[in-house]
Amino acid sequence: MLGSTHGTFTTDLRARVVACGEAPPVVVHGVTATPGDQDVSGRPLHAPVPDLDRFFRPGSVAVVGASDTEGRPNTGITRQLLAWAERVGARLVPVHPTRTSVFGIDCVPSVGALTEPVDLAVLLVADPLPVIEELAETKVRFAVAFASGFAETGEAGAAAQERLADAVRRSGIRLLGPNTNLNAFERFRDDLEGPAIALITQSGHQGRPVFTLQELGVRLSHWAPTGNEADLETADFISYFSGLPEVGAIACYVEGLKDGRSFLLAADRAARQGVPVVAVKVGRTETGARTAASHTGKLTGADQVVDAAMRQYGVIRVDGLDELQDTAALLARARRPLADGVVVYSISGGTGAHFADLATAAGLDLPTLPQAKQDELHQWIPEYLNVANPVDNGGHPVGDWRGRKIIDAILADPSVGVLICPITGPFPPMSDKLAQDLVDAAEATDKLVCVVWGSPVGTEDAYRTTLLGSSRVATFRTFGNCIGAVKAYLDHHRFTTGYVSPFDEAPRTPSPSFRKAQALMRPGRRLSEHAAKQLLRAYGIRVPREQLVTSAAAAVRAAGLVGYPVVMKASGAQLAHKTELGLVKVGLTSASQVRDAYRELTDIARFESIDLDGILVCQMVGRGVEMVVGVTRDELFGPTVTVGLGGVLVEVLNDTAVRVPPFGEREARSMLAELRGRALLDGVRGAPPADVDALVEVVLRVQRMALELDGELAELDINPLMVLPRGQGAVALDALAVCR
Repeated sequence: MLGSTHGTFTTDLRARVVACGEAPPVVVHGVTATPGDQDVSGRPLHAPVPDLDRFFRPGSVAVVGASDTEGRPNTGITRQLLAWAERVGARLVPVHPTRTSVFGIDCVPSVGALTEPVDLAVLLVADPLPVIEELAETKVRFAVAFASGFAETGEAGAAAQERLADAVRRSGIRLLGPNTNLNAFERFRDDLEGPAIALITQSGHQGRPVFTLQELGVRLSHWAPTGNEADLETADFISYFSGLPEVGAIACYVEGLKDGRSFLLAADRAARQGVPVVAVKVGRTETGARTAASHTGKLTGADQVVDAAMRQYGVIRVDGLDELQDTAALLARARRPLADGVVVYSISGGTGAHFADLATAAGLDLPTLPQAKQDELHQWIPEYLNVANPVDNGGHPVGDWRGRKIIDAILADPSVGVLICPITGPFPPMSDKLAQDLVDAAEATDKLVCVVWGSPVGTEDAYRTTLLGSSRVATFRTFGNCIGAVKAYLDHHRFTTGYVSPFDEAPRTPSPSFRKAQALMRPGRRLSEHAAKQLLRAYGIRVPREQLVTSAAAAVRAAGLVGYPVVMKASGAQLAHKTELGLVKVGLTSASQVRDAYRELTDIARFESIDLDGILVCQMVGRGVEMVVGVTRDELFGPTVTVGLGGVLVEVLNDTAVRVPPFGEREARSMLAELRGRALLDGVRGAPPADVDALVEVVLRVQRMALELDGELAELDINPLMVLPRGQGAVALDALAVCR
C-alpha cells in the first residue's frame, strides 16, 4: 500500500551530497557552480553572489558623455555624480570626444583612452551598445546605462536589449540597466544608526516613500534601481544585500522577474541569513501585469504562482508602498521576538476592542493574560475595566505614575512578545505622558513596543519628537499597517528559526523511477490514460487494478481478473474529457454488461472519429475524498505542483494550492492547510478521516517527477485522486499527461 512507503520516499527526497564527477560545472551570472551544487536537472542550488562592493564604493568612475553645458540633461547628471563620487571617495574621469575638460576636470576622448583601471562606467549616451563593446577591451568592472527605448517599447526594443545583453555577457562587465536612473547615487543620511534598509526598485519613483523614511529616523544603506535588468537583476542585489552586516531588511518594488529560479535562490540565501525581504510585486490583476510589461519589458508571472513561491521562501509580499515602508522599517529595526503573544493596550475600551478584532482576524495571537497578571493590573486600573487582553486602563492612570507601571507589568508577562498601543488621536497631556512612558519602557525591554498614532495632522510633539525620536518604538499611522507589519515580523522569525532550504531537499541524481518514466515519454504528444497511469506507476503512485483490452471477449476475461464490479473507459491520446462523451461506464457487475459496454464505447469512439489504443477495464475503488494533483509549467519558475479538491469541484471551486519544486514534506502539508476545503480530509458529516499521509506522499512523488522530467513533461493532471480512509492509501483514478 502507498501509505506504507511514506517514510522511505521522503527520506530519498532530502538533501544528499552525491559525487557527480562526470558532470561539467555550470556558470550562472559569471559564478561557477560545482556539480555537487546542482540538482537532478543540472541547475544550481545556491545563489551566485556578485561582488558589488566596487559598484557602490568605486575607487574611480568614468562618466561617458559627461557635460558641463548648462541646460543639458547630462550636465545635471554629471554634477550629481561629481557630488556622489566625492562622498564615496572616488575619482571621477569625464569621457567626451570633443571636450578637453568638464567642470575643470581633464577629459579623455574615449573609454579606450583610459590609462588606469576604472571600477564603474556611467553611460550618458543614447546607444550604450558600442560603448559596451569598447569597454570590453578595458578593465572596467561595472557599467550603468540610463538609456531607454529597449524591451519596455516592444518587440524591436526587446531585440535591441538582447543584443546589449549579449555584448555584456561577452565583455565580462556587469551592467545596471538599461532604462535605469540615478537612485544608486542618492545622498543617504550618515547620521542615523542601527540596522538599515537596502532598497531595490524597478521604478525609481516607487522607491521614494521608502527613501523618505530617513526623515523619520530610519536608516537606508543602498538603493539599486534595476530598470530593465539586461544583466544585473533584483536577485543579484538580494543576494548581495543579504550578506551585508549593516542591512536589517531588504525592501523591493518588483514589476517583473527576469528569472524565477534566480529570484528563489536569492530569497533562499536571504532566508538562510535571516534577512527579511519585503516586496511589492505588480501583476495581481491583468491590467497591472500589462502595465508592468510596458514599463520594464518583464514577465510578471502567473500571480498565484508568484504569491506561492514568495511564501515558500519567506518573502513578505505587501500590496502598497505605505505597507512596504512600514513593514520593512519594523523588520529592519526590531529584535527577535521572545514570545508570539500580542497585547493591545489603550485608554479606551472601544479602541482596544476594535483593534483586537482586526488583529485576531489577521491571525495574531492575543493570549488571555493569566489571572495573577490581571490582579496585578487591577492595582492601578479600576476593577470594572477589562484587563484580560485587550487591556483598557480607562484613561486616568496614564496621566500619573501608574501609567509606566501598567506597561512594565504587561511586558513582564512571559507570554507577551509584542505590546501595541493604539492612540487614535492626541489628547494632551494624557497622550503626551502615554507616549513618553511607552518610549521609556521600550528602552528598558527586549520586547517590541508599537504605537499607532491616529492623528491625521502628524505635527504633534508627542508624535514628531517623542515617538519618532525613539529607535526602539515602532510607530505607525494606521491600524492595518501596524497589524500587517507585526504579523510579518512574527511570521518571519518563525519561518527563519530552524529554516531548512527547499534546495537542500532537491534530488541530486535521477531515481530509478526516472529511468522507467523516460521510456514512456512521447515528445510533443499527449499520453493516453493507460500510458499516463504507467507513468504514475513508474513513480510508485498507486492506480487501480486494470487491463487494456481490444475485444469484448478480452474485456470479459479482464473483468474476471480485476474483480467485479468494474469501470470501463475508452483510452486514447486524443481523450482529455471522457465523461462528457459518454466514454465511461461505472458499476458493471456481469459479463453481459461488460460486453455491452465494450460495444457502446467503441461505437461512440468511431462516431466521434476518436482513435483508441483500447478499452480500460478497471477496479472500482471505494469512496473517499476526491483530490487533484498536477504539474504545469510556469513561464518564470518552470515546473509547478498543484493540489486541490478534485472531481468536478476543481472547476467549480478552484480550491487549489501551488508550490515550486523542490520542496519537502512540511511544505506539502502546508499546501493542504491552505485549502478552503481542508476539513473534508478530516472527515465531515460522519465520514472517516482521509489518509492525509498517503496524499502527502503522492504530492512528494509528483514533485519529484516534475523535477526529474522537467525537460520532458509539459503537464500532468491526476483527477480524481481518491484519498481513502486513514491507513488505506490514495488511488489515482484518472490521469492526463502531455509531453514536451
